[in-house]
Amino acid sequence: MATESPATRRVQVAEHPRLLKLKEMFNSKFGSIPKFYVRAPGRVNIIGEHIDYCGYSVLPMAVEQDVLIAVEPVKTYALQLANTNPLYPDFSTSANNIQIDKTKPLWHNYFLCGLKGIQEHFGLSNLTGMNCLVDGNIPPSSGLSSSSALVCCAGLVTLTVLGRNLSKAKLIEFSPLRATDVKLPSGAVFVIANSCVEMNKAATSHFNIRVMECRLAAKLLAKYKSLQWDKVLRLEEVQAKLGISLEEMLLVTEDALHPEPYNPEEICRCLGISLEELRTQILSPNTQDVLIFKLYQRAKHVYSEAARVLQFKKICEEAPENMVQLLGELMNQSHMSCRDMYECSCPELDQLVDICRKFGAQGSRLTGAGWGGCTVSMVPADKLPSFLANVHKAYYQRSDGSLAPEKQSLFATKPGGGALVLLEA
Repeated sequence: MATESPATRRVQVAEHPRLLKLKEMFNSKFGSIPKFYVRAPGRVNIIGEHIDYCGYSVLPMAVEQDVLIAVEPVKTYALQLANTNPLYPDFSTSANNIQIDKTKPLWHNYFLCGLKGIQEHFGLSNLTGMNCLVDGNIPPSSGLSSSSALVCCAGLVTLTVLGRNLSKAKLIEFSPLRATDVKLPSGAVFVIANSCVEMNKAATSHFNIRVMECRLAAKLLAKYKSLQWDKVLRLEEVQAKLGISLEEMLLVTEDALHPEPYNPEEICRCLGISLEELRTQILSPNTQDVLIFKLYQRAKHVYSEAARVLQFKKICEEAPENMVQLLGELMNQSHMSCRDMYECSCPELDQLVDICRKFGAQGSRLTGAGWGGCTVSMVPADKLPSFLANVHKAYYQRSDGSLAPEKQSLFATKPGGGALVLLEA
């Protein structure tokens, strides 16, 4: 079977200040120089929030910000990880005894996940050791997938050290994803603005409750339409089994679910099951004590947001003259739905979205999981300088000085390249 190597590029390290600085820090740390470098980009979700785990497509874009790792394979089994950011402590372990503490979202665990994923994929018992120095310029906990970029980077590091490739067929089998290129408008740029509100998704129940609300909504909708509801897990499955459009699913949602929150007893009555069956067979351990579930609102968001993604893609393909305006309207609708129906915004994100629209964004919305993190705005290219200046003044230059300068993050970005192995020329 033909295999595809990751993209590899030879570079003059001295001509790239960030690479050169990383090389010097690596030498200072480990007393040697890296054999190669690997980079993987962050990404921003332009539209399509909280619908991927319901079975629907989203529209992410790789950004220029990335994770960069300098690597030196060693002849021992020692795996030594260091980070250029002093907030992230050094970590070392045996490459043959990778243990991941799932209770703590420590930075090195993301690297270990990428390494272990490749190890298990190829069924390898012995891995060579390596020295790695990690550098990242993706704002953490901001919805720009800094942790995913580190996992991908670590996987690519491991593949490169092993001299292995992932075949295209295996990649699809490994993660059954389909990707379609979408040509974004040339007359606009995407601007990322960090609300400076961090939310640790691993330590909150918000996300877990939303996932369960979507699952319960899918089961009640399936029951209402006389489908085998106990097998249904995702809202997309209900649509697929009924063979109807997203617009029609919204009408079914109006008929089948009520806007008032459901309590566990009512859900049991609708499904014809006991509270014990609900708790043990459907609810996850971290949602068993939840007293209200907003099923109507979550289903309305998912089906309408899935429709907006398809509309966004269609407008990009057809490229009408008022393309930027139309896409901006979809982004604005998306934020309203996230705020009102999915309730995953926060006051700071809402304020930041309003400021971005006030100063020229055609569309602005939260991106990432929400409850903090970043907004993404589509700004006409000719308005970019004034937009950046005005948003910086209105949101980041607070008179109370409540935003630490290092957390201020406002930048224009364009589609970035994918993961890459860099060799010194």
